[in-house]
Amino acid sequence: MDLELKDKVIIVTGGAKGIGEGIVKVLAAEGAIPVIVGRSGKDNQKTVAEVEAAGGKAFQVVAELTDPATCEKAVKEVMQQYGRIDGLVNNAGENDGVGLEQGSYEGFMASLHKNVVHYYLMAHHALPALKASKGAIVNIGSKTAETGQGGTSAYAAANGARNALTREWAVELLPYSIRVNAVIVAEAWTPLYASWISTFEEPEHKLAAITQKIPLEQRMTTTTEIANTVAFLLSPKSSHTTGQLVHVDGGYVHLDRAL
Repeated sequence: MDLELKDKVIIVTGGAKGIGEGIVKVLAAEGAIPVIVGRSGKDNQKTVAEVEAAGGKAFQVVAELTDPATCEKAVKEVMQQYGRIDGLVNNAGENDGVGLEQGSYEGFMASLHKNVVHYYLMAHHALPALKASKGAIVNIGSKTAETGQGGTSAYAAANGARNALTREWAVELLPYSIRVNAVIVAEAWTPLYASWISTFEEPEHKLAAITQKIPLEQRMTTTTEIANTVAFLLSPKSSHTTGQLVHVDGGYVHLDRAL
């Protein structure tokens, strides 16, 4: 299927690694021009080089997204380079384990800046360009907003906000034909996930215990599977889909994990 994304300029925050990297590479394979916005120029450029080596196009902007001024600057750099923005994928963030019992006000607020404040700021600053292109927004979210996990109050709160903002923006942006959807992730194999698993005494056993609870095929979701859904939601092929929380999780959230 041709997703009609050729030469579309699409910002992907946190696009150098993990889920973001998967999204960037799928978009490039579809002929789009993904723009990685992330804090590490070295990591950003590495992914850009891999995209170009595969015959695609990509661009990168170095930005510390927890700094509000940098979010605006990043959007301006994209506009200076291309003069348009056709899509925004809010993806950057991490489960930083700021809990209720062990957390603090400072840690909680810092986590919100890391995990949801820049979602708002990137959309806010990109909005004039998205109005002009009748573009699309996809927010990446986590199961923690719906299932709870324990020990991660700030990340769960941020993801609840991501879900709420998806629906709110879908309504607010109806007059501009800007579609807004979210892809919700449960257990996906990324470098961050691998680092977390390695903290356990028997990481192989911990990983096996987790995958056994994923209903479809008892395996982790791949970043490419997430990216394929993101690409579709950005595409005109999903032209009447907005305000949706699409779970790409092998049935983890909504199916009985005792299956």
